[in-house]
Amino acid sequence: MGDERQGFVPDDTAFARALETLKRDGSNILLVGSVSADVHEAACRQLLGATERHSRYRLFVTDTNDRAACGATADATSERVRTIRYSTAGTGSAEQPEADSGPPSPGTLGIRIVETIDELAETAGGFEPSELRVCVDSLLPLLDDHDAETVFRLLHVATARVDKARGMGHYHVPLEPDHDVVNLLEPMFDAIVTVRSRDGAAEQRWYLREADTTSGWLEL
Repeated sequence: MGDERQGFVPDDTAFARALETLKRDGSNILLVGSVSADVHEAACRQLLGATERHSRYRLFVTDTNDRAACGATADATSERVRTIRYSTAGTGSAEQPEADSGPPSPGTLGIRIVETIDELAETAGGFEPSELRVCVDSLLPLLDDHDAETVFRLLHVATARVDKARGMGHYHVPLEPDHDVVNLLEPMFDAIVTVRSRDGAAEQRWYLREADTTSGWLEL
């Protein structure tokens, strides 16, 4: 739900109002679709908002060995951008010295996410609505290595901190929307965005859980 809203003006006024509420109050979005990385990346860029906006603060959380998107974006460096790189394969982390053996636990990762958002909040002097944008790319390595309850606890910590900041977080799960994993995770999120590629064009469809309403397919 980037600021540009390209191809993103539903006729349903209630739907548009619900989207604005998510942006104003904070939201966490599950981004799904078994498509190529460039489609996920297009959705990721839109959800992150315009890069030329100097008021944005961005946090990327990414597995060094398994990304769905944001490969180039997450390498950006700025006082307004933070990247937490971890490895479920046990090859070290950008936030931890290589001498620290083994991958970080979800509990440790959750603490790092909260601490990093706190650091950005201090830099910002407090966040305005939707000023903080968070990308988690992707949840599959964590789900492969840990039981669902452990990953749920991590997501609860991360989503609660994003909500507190009135930020916008999105979490990549490159699977079909009817996959068991997606069904398991859905209740933790405010919206589920499905992406697809049709006739060479990237498209998105939104489902807003609280309003229980779904958009049509919209061009990214």
